[in-house]
Amino acid sequence: MPGLTRSTRRLAVLAATGVIFLAGCAATAKVGRNFEFGDFASRARQGETTKEQVKEMLGSPSAQGMVLEADGTKNDQWTYYYGSARLPSGSESQFKLLQVKFDPSGKLLSYTWSGEAASQATEKE
Repeated sequence: MPGLTRSTRRLAVLAATGVIFLAGCAATAKVGRNFEFGDFASRARQGETTKEQVKEMLGSPSAQGMVLEADGTKNDQWTYYYGSARLPSGSESQFKLLQVKFDPSGKLLSYTWSGEAASQATEKE
């Protein structure tokens, strides 16, 4: 998973392991909390949107961390993820991951999105 932090890769592996662990059940397994990326992408403004506004749009993050940039700047990063699959077949599976980075003043600096709707979201912007 290029471009993802080590802790995010671990989180994704842990989530996938949890889904596999539950494979003996005939049900839908879910990890994380579902969120609406399209709404976030249409409303979020780089350099303007605050942490509180992101929380209003997406809820509390699944994980919080820090990114040390090449220039030495430390930026807060919030991670949102959601995965689901019908078990035991693994059909109807989906996984989405959103990492939101904030500058030192608490404003939206950037975000990274991975999920099946990623190509559709960038076409609309």
